[in-house]
Amino acid sequence: MENRTEVTEFILLGLSSAPELQVPLFIVITAIYTLTVVGNLGMILLILLDPRLHTPMYFFLGNLSLVDFCYSSAVTPTVMAGLLTGNKVISYSGCAAQAFFFGAFATVENYLLASMAYDRYAAVCKPLHYTTTMTTSMCARLTTGCTFGGILAASVITSDTFSLSFCTSNVVHHFFCEVPAVMALTCSDGHVNELILVYMASFNIFFAFLVILVSYLLIFITILKMRSAASYKKALSTCASHLTTVSIFYGTIIFMYLQPSSSHSMDTDKIASVFYTMVIPMLNPMVYSLRNKEVKSAFKGR
Repeated sequence: MENRTEVTEFILLGLSSAPELQVPLFIVITAIYTLTVVGNLGMILLILLDPRLHTPMYFFLGNLSLVDFCYSSAVTPTVMAGLLTGNKVISYSGCAAQAFFFGAFATVENYLLASMAYDRYAAVCKPLHYTTTMTTSMCARLTTGCTFGGILAASVITSDTFSLSFCTSNVVHHFFCEVPAVMALTCSDGHVNELILVYMASFNIFFAFLVILVSYLLIFITILKMRSAASYKKALSTCASHLTTVSIFYGTIIFMYLQPSSSHSMDTDKIASVFYTMVIPMLNPMVYSLRNKEVKSAFKGR
């Protein structure tokens, strides 16, 4: 069996090989990343400083902003450096670390969105029991569970991928070390490893999505039973921001992973990856700022 250490570094092909696009892409991605950092860290600071936002909903939103900042930071600075310097080489250990951190934070976000859906369910369907259901300890346990799930999934998938031998090519057809792109380079039989990846990713996505689906099904049933127009409107506004975030996040994942492999192209996959690694983390704080009265009020109060 070939020794995997024959490959000590990988070459990331990046977003585009066209020289004339390097500077415009750098400017656009730098602007996106700046908005991501300012938006998410600003949201965290706002939640910490304003007592009106010390509620379970904003506790989860603060964690979501932190995760958005972290998983965008696991990818975007590397892309920016590659565009600026032209150096697209990443070490073997650096590639493994990037794959791990991106996978961990993306999985934590997946489970956080499910926890937020449960929180909205408790707020709309069980309003009288909300304060006793969504206690500080319950919120902490849910967040800890999300973090543990992310670390466990990323550990399994990353170790599964980098236990393979890489001895033929070290050119990754992507702008970062995403596991499927790295796994495609193996010179050993990766069939079992691919199955582990598919099963792990499918479980994470569909379990969280099922929680969200059931939560919103129960929420909409409760909303339809409401007789008061004011209660109906309040319930919808309570869920609007989260539902928008969920639609963007899972819409991209469904587009990326639930289409036939024959219809995939490298360019399409890269565009989808740009969306969920850079654009979604930038959009989330905007969605919650524009569609949430409490956040807008707290922001004006500052």
